[in-house]
Amino acid sequence: MPVLPIATCEIQGYTYDAKLRLAELSEGPLDDPDLARRLRADAERLRAAFNRDFWVEERGGYYAVGIDGDKNRIDSITSNMGHLLWSGIVPEERAGQAVRQLMADSMFSGWGIRTLSMDEAAYNPIGYHLGTVWPHDNSIAALGMARYGYREEANRVCLALLEAAKAFSFRLPEAIAGYQRGRSTWPVQYPTACSPQAWAAGAPLNFLRCMLGLDAIGGKLVVDPQVPKEIGRIMISGARAFGRHWDIEAVGSTGYVRLAEP
Repeated sequence: MPVLPIATCEIQGYTYDAKLRLAELSEGPLDDPDLARRLRADAERLRAAFNRDFWVEERGGYYAVGIDGDKNRIDSITSNMGHLLWSGIVPEERAGQAVRQLMADSMFSGWGIRTLSMDEAAYNPIGYHLGTVWPHDNSIAALGMARYGYREEANRVCLALLEAAKAFSFRLPEAIAGYQRGRSTWPVQYPTACSPQAWAAGAPLNFLRCMLGLDAIGGKLVVDPQVPKEIGRIMISGARAFGRHWDIEAVGSTGYVRLAEP
């Protein structure tokens, strides 16, 4: 058991992201350029220290899930790496290794990415954070993969959970068991999963954003779609952003965004 307190890896990524977002606000509406410079410098120092202290070169290279109170790495391979990709704290040259770890057979069950690798001693396909598959966790990982250009891998994650949703009347539960797909026709239910659950309910919206490459830039919605052939076509009518309504449509790698009719 690791010694407390524990510094988990994803929190470092969240903090890095928060500093950069606040720096952007400081350069704009907050009108505090000194704060913006300080936050960007803090973020860069955090990024450098994180990539020095959390990176594990063994087993193909990956990020430790945390550092314990004795400053030892907790070296389990976990889905937390997906959150690191989402935050942008991962250097480009390491992103591919993180994606390969997440999509390895020991992590990707076919229904989604497990919270803990099958190669770890503590792995349990019905353990709460020890091998189950969490839809919201996967949606963050998918957005992280897409951020670094791994759109095919991101789409595999999106499709896996959307297909799993069929077994739950299209209402994704909090978590599903981490058994390998192919052992049964349907994903195995996690016995005490909350359903409905807010995080899980939001996951398909992230999957949609991921496949569309949907973002808000410069007062507009923009798309960079990679819609898998299994989905075919995506249409959204009246999405609200910037006080306006927008229509969105995409097929394959072609798409558009336009202002909706009033």
